[in-house]
Amino acid sequence: MLAAAQEVTLSVQGMTCASCVSRVEKALRSIAEVDAGSVRVNLASEQARFKLNSATTSDKLIEALSKAGYQAQLLDALHPSSTAKHSNKGWKVIVASLLSAPLVLPMLPMLFGYEWLLNGWIQWALATPVQFWLAADFYKNAWNAVRRFSGNMDLLVAIGTSAAYGLSIYLHLDGETHLYFEASAVIITLVLLGRWLEARAKRKTTEAIQALQALRPDTVRIVRKSVVMDLPIAELRQNDVFMIRPGERIAADGVIIDGNSHVDESMLTGESRSVRKHIDDKVTGGAVNLDGLITVRATAVGAESVLAQIIRMVEDAQSAKPDIQRLVDKVSSVFVPVVVVIALLTLAGWLFVGAGWERAIINAVSVLVIACPCALGLATPAAIMAGTGVAASFGILIKDAQALEQAYRVKAVVFDKTGTLTEGKPVLTSVHVAENDSADKLLQLAFSLEQSSHHPLARAVTEAAIERSIEALPAEELTEIAGQGLHAQVQGRPLWIGNHTLMKSLSLTESALAELMPVSSSQQDSVAWLAAGHPARLLGCMTFADAIKPGSRQAVQQLQTMNIMTVLMTGDNEAAASKVASQLEIDTVLADQTPDSKALALQDLRIHHQPVAMVGDGINDAPALASADVSFAMSTGTDVAMHAADITLMRADPGLVAATIDISRRTYRKIRQNLFWAFIYNLCGIPLAAFGFLNPMIAGGAMALSSVSVVSNALLLRRWRPGR
Repeated sequence: MLAAAQEVTLSVQGMTCASCVSRVEKALRSIAEVDAGSVRVNLASEQARFKLNSATTSDKLIEALSKAGYQAQLLDALHPSSTAKHSNKGWKVIVASLLSAPLVLPMLPMLFGYEWLLNGWIQWALATPVQFWLAADFYKNAWNAVRRFSGNMDLLVAIGTSAAYGLSIYLHLDGETHLYFEASAVIITLVLLGRWLEARAKRKTTEAIQALQALRPDTVRIVRKSVVMDLPIAELRQNDVFMIRPGERIAADGVIIDGNSHVDESMLTGESRSVRKHIDDKVTGGAVNLDGLITVRATAVGAESVLAQIIRMVEDAQSAKPDIQRLVDKVSSVFVPVVVVIALLTLAGWLFVGAGWERAIINAVSVLVIACPCALGLATPAAIMAGTGVAASFGILIKDAQALEQAYRVKAVVFDKTGTLTEGKPVLTSVHVAENDSADKLLQLAFSLEQSSHHPLARAVTEAAIERSIEALPAEELTEIAGQGLHAQVQGRPLWIGNHTLMKSLSLTESALAELMPVSSSQQDSVAWLAAGHPARLLGCMTFADAIKPGSRQAVQQLQTMNIMTVLMTGDNEAAASKVASQLEIDTVLADQTPDSKALALQDLRIHHQPVAMVGDGINDAPALASADVSFAMSTGTDVAMHAADITLMRADPGLVAATIDISRRTYRKIRQNLFWAFIYNLCGIPLAAFGFLNPMIAGGAMALSSVSVVSNALLLRRWRPGR
């Protein structure tokens, strides 16, 4: 039984074109338990994804698709099947080619003026197995479409080849020697060849998913009651202890409790360098343990692991439909009926001008065969699957097609400072005391407030206090003041620690702050101020330095080269923010920002530079990320803020922002190229066939080639590399 609100993925076999996609979607939306708005069917991956409004059985879903003429199978979220694994029908191509070759070979001497024709009955004997055995699926799928008053590519092929086959029988019985058995057989052979090549190409679009799935080991060495045993990975539970030997893949997310080693996380983060891991360090399932024996306590297994979430995110992005695809679907839904009408008009037109039944039928067959909704249906999903797949292999996780669509149009990128452009590991550089207390006393008070905070400056205070063996005092009524600092009661008196904005709200004068903090120092470092009492009086301040990441300057340059404005938005003071912006040559600086004011500032930027992207940590910058048109969450690879942003960068490299925009632009360029050629192919091919300029065999070859060329063009994205 499938639960309500559960997301379901079905493998759907038998889809051949965009019209099939529409039929599958319609069939699923007709089921009461299915959330109609969530249905997404992908021709390239042969999968349907949707959510349930209420509980139901998988049999009911599969039965509904079976009635629509398609075979379906429920996919396990942890072990999804590979794309097109049931499409390995190369043997049909070989057999069809062997039977068709004798029909085509006699045509070669005709090029040199020699007449050589096979006996009509021999032609019939060779063509019949191709028509009714090897092409049986075409008739089956065509009949399923007709029964439901719809059409698909198989219907066009079945009608066209049957007409050529039937015309050949009629002419043979009438004593004619010039027959069209070779046309029907060759068309079917070419369509089978095209679909086989298409299936092979489609499998390559899912290699990123398959590579991620391959990171899951089949077994794990679990330690239970001091006994080490090899068990299937499915039996691993949260808090289980397991051992990883050198060269093995880590079975699940966890924390090292014994041993140390270098770990290769390149398949998850795109980072080529190995990382040294020690006791209490986190490790991610799927990474490779290189050189040491480690013992790990599992913190997340199965569908909750980082690897499972990454796979789920990539699959979601590949199955989602951008706005441009919805337009294509509307065109495809009426495409087949329109082609049938054009073929009938072609037949009638040639009969009207007195060309005779033979010429009229052959030209109508050419119209039916040349039309190819397959290329239209594959143009968008093939490019999206290839683009998001190659991005994932370099640590760029794109949540959905809408994020990809927004990213390629970005006009401005807003960066948070700490942890995004800087290392995010500020160090305490100086302590300035306003009264007679010592620097250690001021640091002790700051430590008392900051010890439970996760802010980067708080961690710097904590590390400095521990290094000097300073103990924290009990802090009561601790309160966080969003975007400004902290307040608490320490030894019976109120204390505040925070930024310049917080001090101004306590009515401390600019002159008092300036007297304590020299201008030259305030321009060099971030500053945290400490005040106490009612009314508040200034106790002192501390300065912090945070190194700029090595790749930040290049990341900003790359964006500017792409004609994208760069903005630094931070809660830090104006002087410190301007210093970083100057070093990185960022276009605009917005300092002294609170979480709420960041959101308002982003809204102002969108007025002049829409769409605007925001790059932050995915948690502290939540209001700003929500206000941006497309948001980026920087991640270390294990603590992944996957639900906080549209795009997650698996390693904290700001250069991946420009890389993401680049791959999104290239992906949409491929989509436009594919759609252009798909439409132009039909717009040119159908009139040529209708006016008798295309032989049915040439039309069949061109039709088969169109789908393969669309997918092959999309696969060129697999050569993309960040920064290239």
